[in-house]
Amino acid sequence: MAMISVSALRGGSRFSFSNPCPIPRLTPGSPLGNKRLRNVAKRFTLFAQYSQAQSQSIFSSRLQDSLENLPKLVEDIVQTSLNTGPRGPLRLAQGIQAVIGVGGEWLQDASRSPNSSSGLPVDMRLGILSPVYLRRLFERMGATYIKLGQFVASAPTLFPPEYVEEFQKCFDRAPPVPFQEIQEILRQELGRPIESVYEYVDPTPLASASIAQVHAARLKGSQEDVVIKVLKPGIADVLVADLNFIYIVARILEFLSPEVSRASLVGIVQDIRASMLEEVDFTKEAANIESFRRYLMAMGLTRQATAPKVYHHCSSRRVLTMERLYGVPLTDLNSISSFVSDPEASLITALNVWFGSLLACESFHADVHAGNLWLLRDGRIGFLDFGIVGRISPKTWEAMEVFLASIATEEYDSMASALIEMGATNKDVDTKSFARDLEKIFSSIQELDTELVVATARDPSTNATAVSANVVLDERQMNALFLDVVRVSESYGLRFPREFALLLKQLLYFDRYTRLLAPNMNMLQDQRISIVSNRRNR
Repeated sequence: MAMISVSALRGGSRFSFSNPCPIPRLTPGSPLGNKRLRNVAKRFTLFAQYSQAQSQSIFSSRLQDSLENLPKLVEDIVQTSLNTGPRGPLRLAQGIQAVIGVGGEWLQDASRSPNSSSGLPVDMRLGILSPVYLRRLFERMGATYIKLGQFVASAPTLFPPEYVEEFQKCFDRAPPVPFQEIQEILRQELGRPIESVYEYVDPTPLASASIAQVHAARLKGSQEDVVIKVLKPGIADVLVADLNFIYIVARILEFLSPEVSRASLVGIVQDIRASMLEEVDFTKEAANIESFRRYLMAMGLTRQATAPKVYHHCSSRRVLTMERLYGVPLTDLNSISSFVSDPEASLITALNVWFGSLLACESFHADVHAGNLWLLRDGRIGFLDFGIVGRISPKTWEAMEVFLASIATEEYDSMASALIEMGATNKDVDTKSFARDLEKIFSSIQELDTELVVATARDPSTNATAVSANVVLDERQMNALFLDVVRVSESYGLRFPREFALLLKQLLYFDRYTRLLAPNMNMLQDQRISIVSNRRNR
């Protein structure tokens, strides 16, 4: 078989065409030679035309798809802009102001950074898109972006680890709204004078966050002590405007880049939107509380734990009136010792109630930090603030149980199998290799630094001393450990549901309480703690 090879004039690339027929010697100028050369030239022309046609076909196909999707994109943008209303331009101006402010901070920090041959430090090279400055920008932008930052912190399977770690520091705090504005909201939502519902409302808030603030009050007639959670004025409009803007940006990015479309960016934004809008609809939180209270009653746990009763006659989308519970966080050692003789037993109760809710309740409490998990004066465990809840399927929890058990027993093959079962993947995973990588990660748990910090305060009037304590872990190490698990899992093609991160976050909270109240107890192996499968068997 003869080959004709022609080298391109530029770049030295070589194109080869095989010819099944023997080729006689070509004599330049002869009729046969000229004919053969014309045939070769014709083949090159056909090849070039085919290549050009293929490129045009691919480009035309993408262009056609884009043109077909363009009307839908424009319709989405117009409709979303109309739904946003007049709040949109105002939020845009506030956003520009926030960007200028954080940009100024970045410039100041950049001017102070020591000059080096490699230029700016790595954590500053992306400007205000660097993790630290983006977190500061989110905090300046207010409620929506603070909540978005908290979502980033709780979703390591969706966002880069350096951003997940930085947004752990995203604080939800805000100055209180004047009490006159709170009164006006109460009048609007109750539809009658405040004095006809409440005996009094304390004008000084118990707490103030970006979305709502809480006031102590007493009901008229029954004289029951309650707390009123009030949505701050205009916050719902701000959320809608911000989330609509984020949605439009995501739609445009997906339109311009097929790679972004494959990452389901719009789907992620829609999930965030649904989650945030649930938090500003207090009827949803009321339903979460009622669901948890029904779970406690059905399981016969009302003497061990409780959640605040909801007073529906004075609650709405923007106002939530609840029973006031009196107690202390699980980190207040002095008060806990005066309430119960065995703090370890109280912790075990809290663990059993929470573990039981994972499947026996419609949703589980997904924010059990010390401010939301109390020991009450009557010795019961109080679960507060059901604004953030999670829902988990039985299949995911079964895999999670195996995962937790394998952490306690250091059985890494089982751990790998559980993570494979839990994660979504479209390819085969080498379980043995995955297990070896997990073992390398979890061997670092023994190296985590922990420190018990005890604080005391003396009351000048009574000369009494209050003692509180907390377990301080190296947060960077703990976050790095968790992110290592996610990173290694992703290298094997695994993607976990967001509930996986929510569950692990709560387990880390309980691990801190265990180190403080029951330092000799193994939370995952103690027979007094009923993991769901044990209770299901009984």
